Amino acid sequence: MNIERIDTSEPTSGEQIAALRAKLAPEGNVVSEAGRQKTIEVFGEPLSPVEVVERICGDVRDRGLAAVLEYTSKLDGKDLSDSQLRVSGDALEAAHRGADPQLLAAVRRIRENVLRFQEAILHQDVTIDVPGGGFLTQRYLPLKRIGVCVPGGAAAYPSTVIMTAVPAQAAGVEQIAVVAPPTEFGSYNDDLLATCHELGITEVYRMGGAQAVAALAYGVEGVPAVDKIVGPGNLFVALAKKHVFGDVDIDSIAGPSEVIVIADDTAKADYLAADMLAQAEHSPGSSIFITWHAPLIDEVMNELNRQRQTLSRGELAQQALESFGALILVQDRAEAADLANELATEHLHLQCDDAEDLLAEIRYAGAVFVGPYSPVAVGDYAAGPSHVLPTGATARFASGLSSNDFLRSNSVIHFTRDSLNSVAADVKTLAEKEGFTAHAESVAIRLRAENL
Repeated sequence: MNIERIDTSEPTSGEQIAALRAKLAPEGNVVSEAGRQKTIEVFGEPLSPVEVVERICGDVRDRGLAAVLEYTSKLDGKDLSDSQLRVSGDALEAAHRGADPQLLAAVRRIRENVLRFQEAILHQDVTIDVPGGGFLTQRYLPLKRIGVCVPGGAAAYPSTVIMTAVPAQAAGVEQIAVVAPPTEFGSYNDDLLATCHELGITEVYRMGGAQAVAALAYGVEGVPAVDKIVGPGNLFVALAKKHVFGDVDIDSIAGPSEVIVIADDTAKADYLAADMLAQAEHSPGSSIFITWHAPLIDEVMNELNRQRQTLSRGELAQQALESFGALILVQDRAEAADLANELATEHLHLQCDDAEDLLAEIRYAGAVFVGPYSPVAVGDYAAGPSHVLPTGATARFASGLSSNDFLRSNSVIHFTRDSLNSVAADVKTLAEKEGFTAHAESVAIRLRAENL
């Protein structure tokens, strides 16, 4: 396996790291030859992914359900009628009845883990008194309706339903609409449907890609528009979410899944390799290893070669490691922390003897996993925080999805005559400086003696 090696003591390392970072965010301008041929077939010309998304979203906005069904046929190869778009209640119940009891038991336990955490971090209303009488309140109210995108191209993702819908339920969202492509891993997957039913989700639609995002954003016949769209997806889903932002809210514009593993000589090479392979098997998935203990790089490399041969997706993991992976030797612990902050990764795993101390130096990461017994997989599936996290260095300014993302806040202002009088002069001064005399008068008129 040929994974890029970087030694930060070498003069070219800065260029190598910059190139590595550039790979992680979707630009939306590159199309494969197969993709080029597909766009010619569907649109009559070789459009870029950005142009494809713009065309699809505009078409769905203008033509509604007919456009959704047309693109579902052309892009997903599935001809659906109006009545087949939504998964019936009977189909959801049947999937639940036939589901593996072990799966349903796991879903229930994980739901409780996620719900406990998400309810614990939920914002609460805050009220303070105003001097002279009255009060100021910041209150939080749940969104009414949200859409959840669940991938379904190469694997089924019941975990994504849990990690998006349960935080929304914790916030008090009334309506949750799940969309998944009409594939064996998407909206025709019984495990996915059974999980939706177990969580009390009754709206599941057989549509994916940009057309599903547009349908959720604009609303089409039988699918009311939502207030917010969340959940991962491929490049076209990410670009479509970017396109509709402003008509609706979104969680993030996600790129390939990522992990950075930082370790010292106390870490076990087999653990480290397993963590890298777990992320790489998403394919695309970026796995970067950072250490200041040089012998560990060869030990991890040997483990990667050994372990990948036993994995069902080992070949895909190898492709991802060779395309998006790196083994980086730094000078010391401080440089490792600096590099992690620079890359601002989705997942960061700290496996060193002072991992909790090193955590204090980490500012930018979607989620941090501390110690040898906190693999990223436990966050993906069971811990409690959502696994929907910022990618492509956006952890510099973005946060992982949580129950608070399904709340909107507003302020409540209640003044009495006395408290209004206490700020009247300041309001008048600023209003008149800005030339807004009506603003000043709206306060003054209330305080004149003749209006008492």
